[in-house]
Amino acid sequence: MSLAEPARMTPSDAQRAQSVLESLRERIIEAAGERRALRIRGGGSKDFLGQSFEGELLDVGLLSGIISHEPTELVITAYAGTALREVEAALAARGQMLAFEPPAFSETATLGGVVASGLSGPRRASAGAARDFVLGLASIDAQGRLLRFGGQVMKNVAGYDVSRLMCGAMGILGLITEVSIKVLPRPAAEATVRMRCAAAEAIQLLNTWGGQPLPISASAHLGDELSVRLSGARAAVQAALAGFARDHAAIVLDEADAERFWAMLREHQLPFFADASRPLWRLSLPSSAAPIAAGGEQLIEWGGALRWFRSDDAPARIRALASAAGGSAMLFRGGDRSAGVFHPLAPAVFALHQRLKQQFDAPGIFNPGRLYTGL
Repeated sequence: MSLAEPARMTPSDAQRAQSVLESLRERIIEAAGERRALRIRGGGSKDFLGQSFEGELLDVGLLSGIISHEPTELVITAYAGTALREVEAALAARGQMLAFEPPAFSETATLGGVVASGLSGPRRASAGAARDFVLGLASIDAQGRLLRFGGQVMKNVAGYDVSRLMCGAMGILGLITEVSIKVLPRPAAEATVRMRCAAAEAIQLLNTWGGQPLPISASAHLGDELSVRLSGARAAVQAALAGFARDHAAIVLDEADAERFWAMLREHQLPFFADASRPLWRLSLPSSAAPIAAGGEQLIEWGGALRWFRSDDAPARIRALASAAGGSAMLFRGGDRSAGVFHPLAPAVFALHQRLKQQFDAPGIFNPGRLYTGL
């Protein structure tokens, strides 16, 4: 098969998927009629995320398979239960990738879980977020209707962008069954540099570099070290490397070591993430915000816009510090989750969430309370 030739699902696999889809639809209709809550689960790799599960398990794992891959159109379409590793392997065989580098956290991660969680990896600051690459999706609502939103091209902008609305909704609006994702070619060259600096200096440098024509695709500051990944045309990467070595005494990491570092950062396998004795917080802040004065270790990503904290400070204090800096705080792993996992919403915004939930899931059967209590 040519690298540019489209790949499509076989008729027998398509028939099997349709049978699974119909079985899921019947279970949803039955649950809605009896007002029984359903907890949607693909591979279970993100079970730790969000608030507690409620309801009867609705397993989407059998609804799997790549429906089509159009390399020249830069789009792949697959069922929600398709393993993330299968999607990434199919793309790698054609020299392509999921540009937002979604974390898997487990071999069982699925494409539907990627979209439902809305998580992005180290490349997010330069390439965009998960929702920026969701071209379209299909879902089943509480009435058992199979709904399709968006399409397979970026030009499809008709109507409300429900595809992006589903991204990060943690399954509370319906069961995602199929997703079309925009993909990108792998960069021609990549290299990683590392230098010593404090957190405040790292934030200043990253914001300065953000306004310059540098091919920065990822950054991470931990302890007293700042790592920066460069991606793009070979000439551009080489020119940037020379500038970092000259101006910042930066060293260039071995290619294998660099690839391992970014993979471990994406999958939370660095020693920083290993200490399960303290809660892990995820703060989204303006990239230029000063280092947050909270107790514990911190790791800075996305040019300063993402701050990870291992801290025993009270949740109210951490959220207050995030709000004061113009951002929000999410309790990502561990800790006391009784006060809520996600940053509290303003009353008007919460009311909007309630109306959306009512519109897509009037009986309230899909993942109730997973995002916020009352949704």
